[in-house]
Amino acid sequence: MSQLLLPLALVALAWTVALVTRLPERWPHSRWYLAGYPRTALRVMVTWRKVAHLNDLTVSHQPNRRLLGDLAVKGDPLRTHAPRCSIPRPTPNGLSVRVRLHAGQTPAPFLAAAEALVHAWRVHAVRIVSPERGIVLITATASDPLDHPNRTTGEVSASLLSAVVGALETGGAWVMDFRRVPHWLIVGATRSGKSTLIARLITELASQPVALVGVDCKGGMELGLFQQRLSALATCRSQAVAVLGALVVDMQERMRTCRAAGARSIWELPEKERPVPVVVIVDEIAELYLTNGSKEQRAEAEQCSTYLLRLAQLGAALGMHLVVAGQRVGSDLGPGVTALRAQLSGRVCHRVNDPGTAEMTLGDLNKDAVAVAQSIGEAEQGVAVTAGDTGGWMRGRSHLTTPAEAQVTAAENAGLAFRLAGVVRALEDLEAGEGT
Repeated sequence: MSQLLLPLALVALAWTVALVTRLPERWPHSRWYLAGYPRTALRVMVTWRKVAHLNDLTVSHQPNRRLLGDLAVKGDPLRTHAPRCSIPRPTPNGLSVRVRLHAGQTPAPFLAAAEALVHAWRVHAVRIVSPERGIVLITATASDPLDHPNRTTGEVSASLLSAVVGALETGGAWVMDFRRVPHWLIVGATRSGKSTLIARLITELASQPVALVGVDCKGGMELGLFQQRLSALATCRSQAVAVLGALVVDMQERMRTCRAAGARSIWELPEKERPVPVVVIVDEIAELYLTNGSKEQRAEAEQCSTYLLRLAQLGAALGMHLVVAGQRVGSDLGPGVTALRAQLSGRVCHRVNDPGTAEMTLGDLNKDAVAVAQSIGEAEQGVAVTAGDTGGWMRGRSHLTTPAEAQVTAAENAGLAFRLAGVVRALEDLEAGEGT
């Protein structure tokens, strides 16, 4: 019998080592669920009352004023009660706690105490929201998911005009869905990850039945990698005027088609009659607006501004979508930029060189988001603050797409480069006019 125990023990040891080694590979969050969560949840439960007391999250059922003769004395209550918190619920990379507020409490003190909770619970970050009246939801993240953006959780349905571009700080996938958020503004300084995000977005859309149109007035240096997949690529402002003008004409034709069919959008048309969706990617918006002061350049800039604004205002229901990117977006580019920004409800802000760009991008949505965007460091390439259809904001990090991968994707999906007759004709007319 004893002779069998040693081999059995060795086999059991080998299985244990194999399980510990391979389990994190197949289930990356297994270590957190098995070891990290129990320890952190216990710390939350043990420290909750003390943390609530030290950060003024408690209330007293007795008044803090007393009469001492003819004198009213006000002081701090000695017996306070912490709001009731739920048992921490595990998430793939952290935990969440629901707190029921006492009468008269508001979420504001909890927001101010977020940093104290981070240190008390020894976690990476704490987010606080109020999903319903009288309830505060505290979500703690154990480690930064953006350090490993490829490890996302949850299933993402592959739908038309939807692209998985990276990971969010929740550990879930970062999805840009043009059916839900039709137009996007992406800003970021040089080497902040803006171009990587655009490359990832085009890579995701390349295999879908969608017409992609590029406007890259830096000679096509960025979007030229995808030229085989693009239905058109404008590499200078005069070409941009021709392309955008043709798309506005196409949009008007779509309007007439919908009106004749009694439809309010192209998605209500029969599938056989539905025109192909178009996504226009504008890289470096400033190149369309800045001029040397000449009359000709000012006229082109005004035309580009007008066309982009019309596409943004009317294009969502007609299958025309915009992605506008730039290093800096400010009112100094002209009033047209401010009007255009108001139509771009999807926002992505990488590291920027000036507070004004972060304010221009996120300031009308959330002041806290502006401060977080300005805290992104140079080493955090690809990290950005994004705001879309959730009504709030969140940090995310795009997946890396190399130039070689971009060219391979473009070549593999070159057959989906739909021919937009009006755009092709406008570019041909421009070329013929320049040749005469």
